[in-house]
Parts: sequence; C-alpha cells; structure tokens
Amino acid sequence: MARKLVGWVPHIGKSTRPHYIAIADAIETDMRAGRLAPNDRLPPQRQLAEQLGLNFTTIARAYVEAQRRGLIESRVGAGSFVRTLAATPATRPARTVQLVDLTMNLPPEPQDPALVERMRRGLAEIGADLQALLRYQGFGGAPADKAAAITWLARHRVEVPADRVLICPGAHAALMAIMSTILRAGDTIACESLTYPGARAIAAQLGLTLVGLAMDEQGIDAAAFEEACQSRGVKALYCNPTLLNPTTATITTRRRHDLIAVARRHGVKIIEDDAYGCIPVSPPPAFAALAPDITYYVAGLAKCLGAGLRVAYLVAPDVRSAWPLAAFLRASTVMASPLTVALATHWIEEGVAEDVLTTIRTESRARQALVRDILPAGTWQADPEGFHVWVNLPAPWSRASFTGHMRNSGIGVVGSDAFVVSREPPEAVRVCLGGLADRKAAQQALEYLADALIHPAPAATASVI
Repeated sequence: MARKLVGWVPHIGKSTRPHYIAIADAIETDMRAGRLAPNDRLPPQRQLAEQLGLNFTTIARAYVEAQRRGLIESRVGAGSFVRTLAATPATRPARTVQLVDLTMNLPPEPQDPALVERMRRGLAEIGADLQALLRYQGFGGAPADKAAAITWLARHRVEVPADRVLICPGAHAALMAIMSTILRAGDTIACESLTYPGARAIAAQLGLTLVGLAMDEQGIDAAAFEEACQSRGVKALYCNPTLLNPTTATITTRRRHDLIAVARRHGVKIIEDDAYGCIPVSPPPAFAALAPDITYYVAGLAKCLGAGLRVAYLVAPDVRSAWPLAAFLRASTVMASPLTVALATHWIEEGVAEDVLTTIRTESRARQALVRDILPAGTWQADPEGFHVWVNLPAPWSRASFTGHMRNSGIGVVGSDAFVVSREPPEAVRVCLGGLADRKAAQQALEYLADALIHPAPAATASVI
C-alpha cells in the first residue's frame, strides 16, 4: 500500500544542472537513502511546482526523466509512484528526454493484439506467392487490385469503373502525375490559403504558381475562387477538402457545389486530394462524386491505414484522361510495389482494412477528447474524428519561439510557415496525435502544450535568429 508523501520535496540546492535533471537526481538520491521507498506516491506535479517555485513543464519533464531512468512509474488516475531501486543502474549518462514527436501526421497505430495478428497474418499470406510479387507487374494494377480499389472507394461513396482507376505508389506520385499531365510550367493553381506542404513542393518542382484562396467556416470562399479565375487565369483547383491538413477544416456540401459551379464556368479542373476523406464516418460527398467529369481524385491509404503503406488510388475524369496519366506514371515510377499493393488488396478483401480504419477512428476520438479536456478553450481547432490539431498561439508567443520551446522540451510541432500560400503566416502550429505515440504519451505532450499556452516562457518574447 502506498504511503502518502504529499510533504516530500526534493532537495536541489545550488545544482548547476537543469532543474528537471536535478529533481530526477534527488528522487534517486532519496531512494538510495531510504527517504523514498517502493510504492511511495510522489506529490502531484502542479503541487510540487508551486512548492519549488518552478513551472509545471519543468516538473513534468523531471518526472518523465525519472520514469525513463526506471525510478518511478505512472499509474493512470492514481499518480506517480516509486519503483524498486534494485533494477536501476547506479549511474547513467544524463541526456535530454525525448517525449514524443508530433510533427508527422500519421494515424494512431492499432494496439489490439487480435487485429495486429490479423494484419501480420495478411503479410504472411501474401508471401505464399512471393516469387510472383518479386517480378515486374502490368502497369496500373492487376484486376484483383483494381477490384479492391473499387470496393474501397465505393465504401467511401466514390463509385467508379475499373478503366478509370490507376494504382499508384502513394499520393505524391499520383499528384505529380496529375499536375504534370494537365498543367504546364507557368500555369496557376488555386488552393486553400493554408495547404498541404507536399502539394507546395510538387508545384514548385514543376514551375507552377500557387494562389492561396481565402477560407471561412464552410471552406474555400467561392467568391475568392471566382475572382482568382477571372484575374489569374487559374487552370486547376487543388484541394484537401476533408479534414484539411493543417487546419482540420472540411468543405461543406453546399460550398462544394458552389466551387464546382465556378470551376465549370471557367473550365477549371479539380484535383481532389482526399487523404483523410474516409476518416469521418459521414463525410460530405467527394468532388469526384459530385462532378466526376472535371475531377481528378486521389485516395491514398497512408493516412487511413498506415504511412508505410505507399498505395494510392487515382481516379481520372474519363478513360481518355487516364491514358496520359498512365504513361507518365509508367515513365516515372515503373509500377507500384507489388508487395505493398498485394498487402493492401488482401487487407481490403479480408475486411482487415475496414477494421484498422475503425480502430483509428476510435482512438482518434479518444485523443480528441484529451484535446478538449487539456488545451485551453479558444486556442485550438480540430475535428472529433481527426488526428491532428491546429493551435492558434496566444500572445506573446510567436510560431518560431513556440516551436523552439517545444523542441527544447522534446516535443516536435510544425509552424504555419510550412503550409501558408499567398499570405502572411499566422501565429499557429500543427500538432499531430498519431504515429508512434500511445495515448499516455499524447496526453503528456498535450499537458506540456497546455501549460506553455497558459504560462508563456520568457523565450516567448525573445528574438529568434
């Protein structure tokens, strides 16, 4: 049974080491001296912060360092407790604690043992025909792969025939093929004023000009799109319409119809990057469903099944439009990896992909609940089913000082500069809640973020070089 140690305070004296290291050292010293015993409960972090006159972030970081050393353990809903010292080395090199990287926008990884075993079994089963998968394949996908693609797309409200579908080695390859095929260097593409960095990189590589369009609560402003078409000669509209990376915004059904009407008036093609379109249970209909004749649709599996599954389904407006896309992809990529495509097909056929997606949705909702509970109201924007968050920074934080402060605490976030088009970057950052981080790590990182937003560090007002 744990003893109550509310009155325990670490002696850090005049240590020249960082406070969080000095506190972890004090925990170890008191354990060796018998002042802390196994199962003793440490004071709550905020209480200890007040007693020592330090900020919450420093105490939280100290507890993480002590946990990394094997000195203490965290029990959900109960607090932090002293562990048995016998398993702890007498000395260890001090190093900066790495909490979690929240820069890469990845879905939460499935943890259910039964589901993980089904995923692994699928990998083993496709290996039964390994030699065939190590050979060159016909371009664009075998009939079984296209059938799986059509099944997957139909589940998510995009109905297409096989002759309009191409299997690509990831969404980047598909977007590169589309932009290279329907546009020429110097052409102008309209997009959200905050948009996916990958699209920015591809446009720059091809010598295309991006024009960022104003957005409101319904999505891209149709009047802004109309004005850009009239004054800038826009050739295509690129959009990430559902759970926009980075702001999490979703274009409403009504606004999609408005944008389609503008595109038709000006002969503009729509490039729909629907990376997150299957994450919500009931998303608005895709542009490809509302205006299939003018929409190039890309549905990658990286954001809904796993980032390493580099497979994307490209849907052309018609069969003739698919031919030049296929020619470009054949010349630039040869083919999508047969091993990867076979795994995606197997998971779709066996229902594993849908179960993984359901798991990702469930875990994303749980992590978004943490966001609602932890982050200060009014500072963030998110979707209950998404796995990233857009944080608007309160003064005196700047995006540079905040990302630097988080990085020094072992937390990576992405400043708005990476996403901005045709405007001054807002003081905001993107925070990702998936990937390698488990729910406890996500909670801990969010607590760090919340404390920094509520109690800006002196670095917030310092100049950044």
